[in-house]
Amino acid sequence: MSNTLFRTKNVEQSIKDTEEPEHALRKSLSALDLTVFGVGVIIGTGIFVLTGTAAKNTAGPAVSLSFVVAGVVCALAALCYAEFASTVPVAGSAYTFSYASLGEFPAWIIGWDLVLELALGTAVVAVGWSGYIHSLLDNAGWHLPEALSGRDAATGFGFDILAALLVLVLTAILVVGMKLSARVTSVVVAVKVAVVLIVIVAGAFFINSDNYEPFIPKEQPVAAGGNLKAPLIQLMFGWAPSNFGVMGIFTAASVVFFAFIGFDVVATAAEETRHPQRDVPRGILGSLVICTTLYVAVSIVVTGMQKYSALSVDAPLADAFKSTGHPWFAGLISFGAAVGLTTVCMILLLGQARVFFAMSRDGLLPRFFSHTHPRFRTPYRPTILLGVVIAIVAGFTSLSELAELVNIGTLFAFIVVAISVIILRRTRPDLPRAFRTPLVPFVPVVSVLASLWLMLNLPAETWLRFAIWMAIGFVVYFLYGRTHSRLALREQAAATKTPGTGAAGAP
Repeated sequence: MSNTLFRTKNVEQSIKDTEEPEHALRKSLSALDLTVFGVGVIIGTGIFVLTGTAAKNTAGPAVSLSFVVAGVVCALAALCYAEFASTVPVAGSAYTFSYASLGEFPAWIIGWDLVLELALGTAVVAVGWSGYIHSLLDNAGWHLPEALSGRDAATGFGFDILAALLVLVLTAILVVGMKLSARVTSVVVAVKVAVVLIVIVAGAFFINSDNYEPFIPKEQPVAAGGNLKAPLIQLMFGWAPSNFGVMGIFTAASVVFFAFIGFDVVATAAEETRHPQRDVPRGILGSLVICTTLYVAVSIVVTGMQKYSALSVDAPLADAFKSTGHPWFAGLISFGAAVGLTTVCMILLLGQARVFFAMSRDGLLPRFFSHTHPRFRTPYRPTILLGVVIAIVAGFTSLSELAELVNIGTLFAFIVVAISVIILRRTRPDLPRAFRTPLVPFVPVVSVLASLWLMLNLPAETWLRFAIWMAIGFVVYFLYGRTHSRLALREQAAATKTPGTGAAGAP
């Protein structure tokens, strides 16, 4: 059985499968489109929300260093993603990469992981977007009934209609075509980047250097709230849970890491890129550099405008301007946040549909979902299915407490991709690589260790939830994926044609 679990799908076959007319995606994206996609999905919840949470509760003004740490971890992973995406320009990202290097079962696990993480991430951001829209409507004097704006305080039941509608509208845009998606994203990204730059430039004039004291607040022991609430690394080594201090910087990095999720989604669009070998690495690395720079700048400005202990958790940027007597900027930031979260939802949904599409094309999920639209050449079936499911989840569920689950899944994918780079370098040194990860195996090994370190800083209960989801994935694979795999069927067909097996095996 071990041979079947770790059978690999060679790169040539992966690329050949993309050329089948009924399963082919339209190639319409450029390096600029990919960079815009990357910036569009990265700049969102993190820069508008998590800055305040991490600074106030965990790192203080040193949250800027937390963004640097998270950015470095992502940069190491990005170098590995860039090599794979330029070598294997096929939809599916880490799933496809691991199928070519680690084998079918590891590929299934990472694909199963990505489907959950991108779905959950889309729902979380959709709910956050709805909150900003409700805030803007309230400022204008318009109020939706509580039953249509999330949880009704009286009954405990409600449906967030705005979050659901956002997902459904974006699903329709993605079905119509990638180029339209790229145009919509370009406009929206331009707006929200402009808002972020205004925050940085305008906020710089209101910085009070006293707010940076102390830059790294003294470590403060806190109640763990139950063992499962504490970071796993503290439980492993018996450390008492605490906030702030040097460890607080790393703990905050594992939280604000959510702000960087998305650059890897660029790799899922490799198959729809005109020149993937050249443009995908540019899109991945370019978007990450731009966003890391903006994140660090915003965190420095905001913690300088308002004392970290007084920062708002829900809307730190907007409330920081209110504290300096400039509420007009607060409205502008709320508008920018709402606009920004729109593209985050769309690109996460795009990435998830591509992973699902790639898995169904390989037979690990029903092949029904691997057919592209006859006119738009988009994977419309998985896009519609996932869009409807996520709309329902976003409408009925508050998912903010599960952001850590999105983080652990993404970090797990980073580890798999880094290991895959090392393996494929050894097993297929002959493959043409338009982009090569530098200092292999040093950089991939450091990427694995850095990602694992952030994972260990996540709560133990997050690890438990992640393990449960992975266990469900094992069951699905052995009941369906292993027997329906196209790779397995090809091997069986080849075996029946072997000379000496009768008529079917005749030369």
